[in-house]
Amino acid sequence: MTDRRSFWGWGVEGGGPTDDQAAGIAATLAQRFGRDLTLADPPRIEDVKLPPSDVAVPDALQHMCCTEPWDRAGHTYGKAYRDVIRALRNDFSAAPAVVAFPETEDDVVALLDWSAGSGRAAVPYGGGSSVVGGVECPGAVSIDLTRLDRVLEVDPVSRAARIQVGALGPVLEEQLRPHGYTLRHFPQSFEFSTLGGWLATRSGGHYATVYTHIDDMVESMRVVTPSGVSESRRLPGSGAGPSPDRMFLGSEGILGVITEAWMRVQDRPRWRASAGVRFGSYLDGVAATRAVSQAALFPTNCRLLDSAEAVISAGVQDVEGALLVLGFESADHPVDGWMARAVELCQDHGGTIPEGVRTSGPEDESEGASREGAVGAWRNAFVRAPYTRDALARMAVIADTFETSCTWDAFESFHGAVTATVEDALREICGDGWVTCRFTHVYPDGPAPYFSIIAPGRRGSELEMWDEVKAAASEAVLAHGGTITHHHAVGRDHRPWYDRQRPEPFAAALVAAKRELDPAGVLNPGVLIDPLP
Repeated sequence: MTDRRSFWGWGVEGGGPTDDQAAGIAATLAQRFGRDLTLADPPRIEDVKLPPSDVAVPDALQHMCCTEPWDRAGHTYGKAYRDVIRALRNDFSAAPAVVAFPETEDDVVALLDWSAGSGRAAVPYGGGSSVVGGVECPGAVSIDLTRLDRVLEVDPVSRAARIQVGALGPVLEEQLRPHGYTLRHFPQSFEFSTLGGWLATRSGGHYATVYTHIDDMVESMRVVTPSGVSESRRLPGSGAGPSPDRMFLGSEGILGVITEAWMRVQDRPRWRASAGVRFGSYLDGVAATRAVSQAALFPTNCRLLDSAEAVISAGVQDVEGALLVLGFESADHPVDGWMARAVELCQDHGGTIPEGVRTSGPEDESEGASREGAVGAWRNAFVRAPYTRDALARMAVIADTFETSCTWDAFESFHGAVTATVEDALREICGDGWVTCRFTHVYPDGPAPYFSIIAPGRRGSELEMWDEVKAAASEAVLAHGGTITHHHAVGRDHRPWYDRQRPEPFAAALVAAKRELDPAGVLNPGVLIDPLP
């Protein structure tokens, strides 16, 4: 394994399963599906054919622009299943013409001036971990912001930090650590995503309740648009009209390039408790999770895995109905009382804890002391899952996820209808396959179900098969009252269903904002709205 980012798949080169490990996975799935699965070789950069770079970079911008094959190939796609399949086919026809690496906000201004003046599309790029087609734009200028990666200022009195948006998760946390702080935002993509990407996509973090969405952590933002720089006032809250930050949060790079933000940070946790709660019935697990979410206990982790998901994600083989991965943490006090009450609520619905509750405090050297057992196994699999997905893609296996949210009163019928629709689609399109479900986040008024699918594909037809399954799942989610995306953003992949979900007056207002802030229509065209004429 190297530290160099993969140009075609998730993470770093060599970070996924070895060929021997992948072959073992293929053998297991081949037995399950009753067909042979062969492992395709990953692409080599020397075999990649890129379209010619037809851009003449102005002399003043040459120092930050690059047309090297590795950089152009690596910035062609995000990390969706369909992106990985196209890369495995050596299809990099959507490559940007040039990759720019600005080091200052003035560099960003200069790049946008050039793009607007030349009419060439510009796509803000953070860690490139989009799984919804959020950064793909043939012939564009890909603006890689990862060199704007510093924590510029810390306010210990207000407990906030001013941070440049190109900071990858580990880089950001490493700079906050000496101050005793954490942003406490840990999406699955944490290692390979940036603060700017989290803001532009309204990212949801690993934690299941309360401060998990990046929206809630923002004090103010600074955004470079083709029409000027927008900077909101730094405040804990304001009722002065619509929030300017809310306009740019989730705008996915179509209105401007976020360059820095004041973020609310937190003291680093010192006390933790975790438990794996088992239920004999899936619906009993759902009822217990709802009870915990409505009890104002606000656990850090409250992920309900159905029995199949428990096997895949936590390696727990003997779960009959559901496994609830439950956790609490605090920087201020022990959390035993909160965990005890949550356990009582789970027991009221038939929950059992064979491994008991695991706790850790300031005296424990390892911050992960409470993450052993089923909870620790789940966490490790959670972080490694995207690497495994790439290995499955090399086997022509259809492996993907879709996530949503709905209200508690609708969940039982929603879950049943969506699961049945997707299972039918897998049988019809792939001949076999299975669907699993877990909750990633829970709210007092509803959960965020996250569905995973694995099915045998036909080599050479994976994209078409994926398109059909994706369409069936998306139609079912929308038809039964869910949102087309809870925390993965819209990108290009979700556009057809997003257009139907959003109110028409809001769509018109978004187009008007785009025209005002980006009159040349160069910023990430085709995302959220149609390209401007």
